[in-house]
Amino acid sequence: MKKYFWILLIGLTWYGCTETASEGEMDLTGEISELKKGVLLLQRVNDTLLETIDSVEISGDPTFQFITPVESPEVFYLYLKKDGSIWEDRIAFFAEPKPIQIRSSLKNFGLDVSITGSVNQEKMDEYALLIKRYTDRNLDLIESIFKAQTSGQSEAMDSLQQQQNRLLAGKYLATVNFALNQKDLEVAPYLMLTEAYDINPKYMDTVYQALTPRVKESYYGKKLEAFIQGRTED
Repeated sequence: MKKYFWILLIGLTWYGCTETASEGEMDLTGEISELKKGVLLLQRVNDTLLETIDSVEISGDPTFQFITPVESPEVFYLYLKKDGSIWEDRIAFFAEPKPIQIRSSLKNFGLDVSITGSVNQEKMDEYALLIKRYTDRNLDLIESIFKAQTSGQSEAMDSLQQQQNRLLAGKYLATVNFALNQKDLEVAPYLMLTEAYDINPKYMDTVYQALTPRVKESYYGKKLEAFIQGRTED
């Protein structure tokens, strides 16, 4: 009997130390392995500036939990503050009003990251893999252009710049097609605002018109609508 009493007591103690998220809130949990002491800052962009929403002090236990309202799926950031300074790397992730888990390490904070629980984040990861070949090819072209420029090969440089322009056009087209395939998720307007903001407005409008009503009313859906209106007025 005494054995079962202690099991029940431990369970109640654990339950009392763990917060529970309500509807409309994100329950963000995770672990930064090897981190013994520091402060994790949960941040979001507000009028182009990063604002701190909440913070958690790490002291011995590398696990953390944030519970915060999320009205509409939005990209948040985890910053690590250690020894009085904020680390250069940060973890960007799509926040949603549901349980989300993030795991990283002190050594590779912001570089080696596992994020689960967010549907929009899963699509962001898919987009990153899709667009990687364009990024890698562009880096090769930049190196070739630099070599042609330093050696005075103007014809070769012009040809390489034309290839770079075609590559950029291909990247934009891939972004538009990807966004159209995710028209029921907030990642679609987000990608148009961050990865294809200087594309022809008609393509942006094509994506916006394809969005579901719910996504049009989301945080990024409204921003995309305002952005398109601003460009057409110009």
